Amino acid sequence: MSQSLVVILMGSKADEVHCQKIAEAAKGFGLEVALRVGSAHKTPEHVLALLRSYEADPRPKVYITVAGRSNALSGFTDGSVTAPVIACPPPSDAFGGADVYSSLRMPSGIAPALVLEPGNAALLAAKILALSDPALRARVAQFQLKQAEKITQDDQTLG
Repeated sequence: MSQSLVVILMGSKADEVHCQKIAEAAKGFGLEVALRVGSAHKTPEHVLALLRSYEADPRPKVYITVAGRSNALSGFTDGSVTAPVIACPPPSDAFGGADVYSSLRMPSGIAPALVLEPGNAALLAAKILALSDPALRARVAQFQLKQAEKITQDDQTLG
């Protein structure tokens, strides 16, 4: 399949179920997935070591960061790598959902994308990596076609 890599970095093992949803969707596009745990707050040196090892890998890659509450992981990752970073924080009712704001505002020069739906985070990663991979681009197009066909089929069953 694809030579591209999606690195899913979770802030804690508590985020694993959310990360598995992202991983399954990414694998559906034929992407290789690496799941890792590291906290920007608690284990910054560990996170930097992980990022350095992935950055040394010449394959095209996208990082998807999964951290709730204070999402320093996405900004920390984005500031440490040259590949795109997608923040996909886990759903939370804590603080009335206001903890998502830590993913919305980043300092200048730090630009992770924010996607709240796990499957859509994987789709965005696939679209980014498809820019230089025609076979992956075809898989993304096929996925989108199936999505459109489902809508028209649903319409036909109602009409």
